[in-house]
Amino acid sequence: MPPQPPAIPRRAMVLAAGLGTRMRPLTDRVPKPLVRVAGVALIDHVLDRLADAGVETAVVNVHHFADQVEAHLADRRRPRIVISDERAALLDTGGGVVKALARLGTEPFFHVNSDTIWIEGVRPNLTRLAEGFDPAAMDVLLLLAPAAGSIGYEGRGDFAMGPDGRLSRRPERGVVPFVYAGVAILSPALFADAPGGPFSLNLLFDRAMAAGRLHGLRLDGTWMHVGTPAAIAAAEAAIAASVA
Repeated sequence: MPPQPPAIPRRAMVLAAGLGTRMRPLTDRVPKPLVRVAGVALIDHVLDRLADAGVETAVVNVHHFADQVEAHLADRRRPRIVISDERAALLDTGGGVVKALARLGTEPFFHVNSDTIWIEGVRPNLTRLAEGFDPAAMDVLLLLAPAAGSIGYEGRGDFAMGPDGRLSRRPERGVVPFVYAGVAILSPALFADAPGGPFSLNLLFDRAMAAGRLHGLRLDGTWMHVGTPAAIAAAEAAIAASVA
């Protein structure tokens, strides 16, 4: 029998609860996921990618201007939206997933920041991520963008990647080639013995890294870091150039 194609995760967690402080003053009026780039809300860029990849259900957590996010998503059908309500307390990236785990099921799922945006290369990056995820060897597969050449990014990178795709953190005061692009596939097994309450997902990434189960995949295309109001224009210019 020919090998079976890899399964595309049917569920995704979309993080949309953050305060967006670096995007002020825009986020004094609207949540960052609803800030528009090239005429489209950031969260819709993400949800459209997920729908195109075959994701059926997206769990979206809400906190800052939660009512606005819910109203914006009320009519969306692809993917189907399930709200994870964090109005009472912001749970950070890790705690937010733990709260939503029952809705994410028992299979690996996409985990996406609602403000990540990229221009595709030859093949869709979510498809490539699904093809690259090996549950026998990985608990986490991160989509990584080259720090050099990413639009709007001026940091020193997040990770170095070995020939086998395993990741290591940037040493203090060091420089590494790759930045986390805000997209991953996570195994529910990653959350075994996770702490309660708010915590950063980086805690579990470091556990997976210590076990050799944190891997990366280089993004094909161009990643855009839309972290401030000034970065919007650069992202819009890159999008316009890509379709010219």
